[in-house]
Amino acid sequence: MVTIKSERELELMEKAGNYVAQVLDELTEKVYPGVSTQDLDFFAEQRCRDLGVIPAFKGYHGFPGCLCISVNDEVVHGIPSSKRILNEGDVVGIDFGVIYQGWFGDSARTFPVGKISSEAVQLLDVTKESLHRGIEQCREGNRLFDIGHAVQNYVEKFGYSVVREFVGHGIGRALHEDPQVPNFGAKGKGMELKAGMVLAIEPMVNAGGPAVQVLEDGWTAVTRDRSLSAHFEHTVAITADGPRILTPVGVENASK
Repeated sequence: MVTIKSERELELMEKAGNYVAQVLDELTEKVYPGVSTQDLDFFAEQRCRDLGVIPAFKGYHGFPGCLCISVNDEVVHGIPSSKRILNEGDVVGIDFGVIYQGWFGDSARTFPVGKISSEAVQLLDVTKESLHRGIEQCREGNRLFDIGHAVQNYVEKFGYSVVREFVGHGIGRALHEDPQVPNFGAKGKGMELKAGMVLAIEPMVNAGGPAVQVLEDGWTAVTRDRSLSAHFEHTVAITADGPRILTPVGVENASK
């Protein structure tokens, strides 16, 4: 069932989203060659304690980390590890969520590690832009698949592909609510978007083909052809005035 949030509930979700954005902003300075993915996870968990919020992913269906950290050909759900050291030229997707007063915020960014190739730069730029093109469709009266159509249409112009097995989702008092929000589809199809709906829009874009496989750890999804992958996500409210990003980049101190 799709839930419609009140203005007060949106304010609480925006607070949760601001905490998510703040920690991701801070992680920007922590991603560099030689750091382990577990180091990043420890940092994020400590910041959750400092800010008085609950890390949303830790323990979710048994997931062991605070962050999902996915490197290079890993698409989503990479498990933090002291053995996974970031190297110059890597790209690392970090997906992070918190719970604030019972409400969830969820966002993801893909970071360069030091200097990355021009091909990787383009993949990150295209994926980030496809997110914003999807967000632009989050308007009252539009249709659900307008979002995925905008993402897919933009991404495929560059010869990239969108992942089918993993999609965006509704969000609120649960991390994953209805509806599912695919990053592909036909324009004008799907349910009508209404003010008060909140969606996590999250393109996962592969430099090669769309196929993925889950590794033996039961979590980490990688591209089947081992091509690079990028992932960007925002929590977005649909309002009468247009889309409202609840996890903005460059947020001021959310604890104020």
